[in-house]
Amino acid sequence: MDSLETLGSVRDRFKFFLLTWLNQYMPGIAELAYTIFVICWITVFAFTLHVIITFFIRRILASITFKNDGRFYETLLESKLLYRLSYIIQGFIVHSQARVWLDENSFVLQVVGNVTNQWVLIFGLLAFYSILNAFEMSMKKRGNHMRFPFRGLIQTIKLVACLLAGLLAISILLGKSPLLLLSGLGALSAILLLVFKDPILGFVAGIQLSANEMLAVGDWLEMPKYDADGDVIDIALTTVKVRNWDKTITTIPTYALISDSFKNWRGMTDAGGRRIKRSVLIDTSTVKFLDQALLNHLKKAELLDQYLNERLQIIERANEKRQINNKNLDMSVRINGRRLTNLGTFRAYLLSYLQDHPGIHQGMTLMIRQLDPSENGLPIEIYAFTNTTSWYQYEDIQADIFDHIYATLSEFGLRAHESPTGYDMRALSQQSSKH
Repeated sequence: MDSLETLGSVRDRFKFFLLTWLNQYMPGIAELAYTIFVICWITVFAFTLHVIITFFIRRILASITFKNDGRFYETLLESKLLYRLSYIIQGFIVHSQARVWLDENSFVLQVVGNVTNQWVLIFGLLAFYSILNAFEMSMKKRGNHMRFPFRGLIQTIKLVACLLAGLLAISILLGKSPLLLLSGLGALSAILLLVFKDPILGFVAGIQLSANEMLAVGDWLEMPKYDADGDVIDIALTTVKVRNWDKTITTIPTYALISDSFKNWRGMTDAGGRRIKRSVLIDTSTVKFLDQALLNHLKKAELLDQYLNERLQIIERANEKRQINNKNLDMSVRINGRRLTNLGTFRAYLLSYLQDHPGIHQGMTLMIRQLDPSENGLPIEIYAFTNTTSWYQYEDIQADIFDHIYATLSEFGLRAHESPTGYDMRALSQQSSKH
């Protein structure tokens, strides 16, 4: 009893009692048997603790978290944060159990201590990753509109945390200070820069993309060098993913967006209008002055009524002035004086038609212009913007406009230019053979 009272801890008392009992049945190997018993006890305790945390405590915490009805709490569960925190708790408790039942200088205690320290460090790093993942998922669920590559920044933080955790793990195994290991990395800086070249370049590129608001997730990017033409779906530390319109995925190095040129269609989306820049080719042989019959026919058009009245008054005054100044001027010759042409009237009609069209943005550039003629005819270009940026609606509006243009050409005595086809050549050959 005197020897039991001199022991100052429960561990020593239990060990004394157990060793006394083991010496009676296992003389000579009592210390080994005690160590095996403690290891088995710690193992059973750790397994029991794992079951309790997994099936009881974590479920209670999950139910409490869901009752808060918060997106960030739900995201924490999805990122397995509680799952990883439970393993950290188990590591601390197992280490504490080992220190209770094993001697301070015991080799087994040193092994268990190193294993549990590495265990806690690994799951601590994973728990930190879970917090970062939860933050990233929360920003996505809330529809983050900030022009900042959060994914690239988070990956950079993960990379730095992993390097620091690796240094700390090595220092624990060697029993040296982490600062001593950090001082030795100076000689390896050149190798580290080579190994982590892409992450470093990607991180710098991500900062430049963010600071200059050059690119963000959801932007329409066009980069012919990499066959990329579609929506940006991910901006990571080293790569940018683009979902092309054919549903393929193109991966572009992040730093390539700084060193090479690309087109970002975000300006079009932000402006709220998408450009129509398309021409109709007119057969120049059909361009002529308006005769009275055609003029009377066009006066019935609602969109041309104001234009014709104003232009005819201007032309009439100009011709009267010229005839007064030159009494010998024969106005029956159509090239004398000013006249309306069917092509000019057609351009005025198109302008009025687009100004009245519900799908055209009236606050942006709107004009009908004549381009240089070529062997393919005389281009009349429509330059306007739709009041929507939706691809489907844009194509419908554009098709509707040009359907109307081709249908109304004949009303002005105009014809679209068409190159001779094989059918035309065969018809001409047949007519020649009949003659």
